[in-house]
This record gives sequence, structure tokens and C-alpha cells, in this order.
Amino acid sequence: MKHFLANRINALPKSATIAMNQQAIDLQAQGHDIINLSIGEPDFKTPLSIQQAAKKAIDAGIYFSYTPVAGYADLRAAIADKLCQENNIRCEPSQIVVSNGAKQAIANVFSCLLNPGDEVVVYTPYWVSYVAIIQWAGGKPVLIQGKLANNFEATPEQLDQAITSKTKAVIFSSPCNPTGHVFSKHALEAMATVLAKHAPIFVIADEIYEYINFVGEHTSMGALPGMQDRVITINGFSKGFAMTGWRIGYMAAPAWLAKACEKIQGQTTGAPSSIAQRAALAAIQGDRKVIQLMTDTYRKRRDLCLELLKEIPGFRSNTPLGGFFLFPDVSDYFGRTDGHVVIQDAHELCMYLLREAHVSVVAGSGFGEPNCVRISYAVTEDQLRAALQRIQEVLAKLKMP
Repeated sequence: MKHFLANRINALPKSATIAMNQQAIDLQAQGHDIINLSIGEPDFKTPLSIQQAAKKAIDAGIYFSYTPVAGYADLRAAIADKLCQENNIRCEPSQIVVSNGAKQAIANVFSCLLNPGDEVVVYTPYWVSYVAIIQWAGGKPVLIQGKLANNFEATPEQLDQAITSKTKAVIFSSPCNPTGHVFSKHALEAMATVLAKHAPIFVIADEIYEYINFVGEHTSMGALPGMQDRVITINGFSKGFAMTGWRIGYMAAPAWLAKACEKIQGQTTGAPSSIAQRAALAAIQGDRKVIQLMTDTYRKRRDLCLELLKEIPGFRSNTPLGGFFLFPDVSDYFGRTDGHVVIQDAHELCMYLLREAHVSVVAGSGFGEPNCVRISYAVTEDQLRAALQRIQEVLAKLKMP
């Protein structure tokens, strides 16, 4: 009965990360000892103070009704204050829309901005859902490819060459999922200089990994001179506050676009959970020390992984400056065989590692870079040591024919 489905859903790919994670879960359910390095989720529990705020909201007995579509007024005000104090982004609470995760915020933006055929320049490698959401909204993604030698950061010249009369927007993440790269202030200024030469083009700046930053400085595109009315800042609570299941993300945008996103959200999901919003308010107003402790742990794991990767011939990686992923180039293994299986691409390598090493990682093709795999280090150091040891042992069996 698939032919009864709309063309747009038939054309929509499954999320590569969710699909690989599900395969790992299925094998675990069958009794296999799988080390899952495929999912982009903190392994920390939501901080206790945030949990307690949710319990307090339940006990208060007054947060059981529908909330305003764009979120509670006090949460939107707290987000606007956070953006002003920490990001130097000046905005009013009316410019904030709180959504069911940052993914919905991005979908809202593209649904409101794009007409059929409008182009969006996508810095590549990209988070897996960008391209799918753009296409679902009727737009056309235009990829600009970063190089490993340049920490996967596409150049201003590439951006300039990609812009056409149909370009409506540009999207990137910083820190980047999957590469861990952080755009410097200089890089963002160079991007802004290119965009200033063209008719109004909007920038969707995905800052969901903002707090998992190893360089100590985060620059927001929306804080640069002349960019405030052209930047939509996407953020949320899932990564930095370890609140993935709470499903709270948000956007800060020019007032006219925030109103449009509020309208579409009102016709689709409505507002996020009332109790999750109270937890988010406690998170954003709380102490950042617990966030720093988590970030310090991620940094230690990154350093450990980079050392362990040196023991695996053919894996070439940049040094992530944030997030909790490695994105090594593994193309040296393409064409190799163990005498039974020939590894043709990164997807086959990932499946080989899952079958033979019982380690789950994600092929880079879902992120726009088919020569790479994404490895999450949001697991314990013991699991990382065991996983990379398994990978090293299994890959040693692969030889050129």
C-alpha cells in the first residue's frame, strides 16, 4: 500500500543515526554484547536540581493545562535573558518560540521560509536531518563541502560561489555535529561579509552543542554587527543539560518569523509539555557548574579516543573542538576484504564492525561525507577502550586483494 503515501514521505529518508541505533538495540535484545557508539545522546542523567524542579511543578498542581503555543512567558523571558547575557544576542521574549526539541524548531523555520525551489546552502558535513527537512519543506539543499585538512570548514569562497538568485538561507551547526568543529569569530565574520554582498539571505545557526565546547569561547552568528535581523538561532536543552527525553528546544528569530513559526506550531503539535518547560526554566536559571563537569568529562574522552585512534591504521581524524563525536576518514579500508566480504564504502564498513566487532558507529553518507564514520564518545572510558580495541582487532583482518 506504499503507493497510497504522499510523494514527499516516500522521498524522505530515514534518519541514519536512528536507524543504526535501532540495529544496535535489536542485536542487544538478541543477547549480543553491543557497544553502541552511534547515538548522539549524553550518557549523563539530567541534573538532580532539574529533576526536582519538575517534581515541584507536578506537586504544585497548576501546570496541567495547555500552555501558550510558543511556551510559558517566564521561560521565554529567561531564554531571551540568557541569549543577551551569554551570547550578546538582543531579542524580546516575543521573538522566542519554544518547541518539542530543536529539530521541530528547524522544521518550523524551513516550513515558514521556503517556497518550492528555494535553495538553502548547507555547510557539509551536516547533521543528518537538515537536508531531509529542507526537501520536505519544498526547498533544494546546496552542499558546500568542508575538507578534513581544514577541520571540515567550507571556505567563504565556497559560500560565495554557492549563492544564486534562488538562495533563501544558509544553515550550519557550531559546535558541529558530526565533526566537532567550532566556527571561530573570524570565520563567522568572513561568512557575514559574503552574505552582506547579496540580497537578504537568512542564516540558521544551530547552537545545540554550545555548552560542550573545548575552546572556551562560543561566538553566536546572531551577535555580529548587521546580522541580528538575518539570523535564526536554534538551541535547546538536550545536549548541554542532558535533557534529550524532555524534548525542549527553542529558536530566536526576527519577530515576523517567530510569529509565523508560532502559527505553524499551533496547527501541528502545539506547545511542549508543561512540566518539561518548568524543568527547562530551572535548567536555564541554574548553576552552570554541573555543565562544566560534563564538558570536562567529554574533553577527557575525546583525548582518549584520539590517542586510541592512532593505533588504528587508516583512520584519519580532525581534532574536535566541541560536541561528543569523532568523524574519521576511513576510506583507506574501501576495497579491502577478509576473504569473504569486500568493503565497498563506509556503510558496509559500519555493518562489518557491527557484525564482527559488535560495535555500532554511523556511516558518514548520512552527514554528506561518504568517506567518514561518526563515532560517539558519550559513553564511559571503559566502553571506549573496549570498543576501539575491538575495532582495531577486526580491521586488522581486512587486506587489499
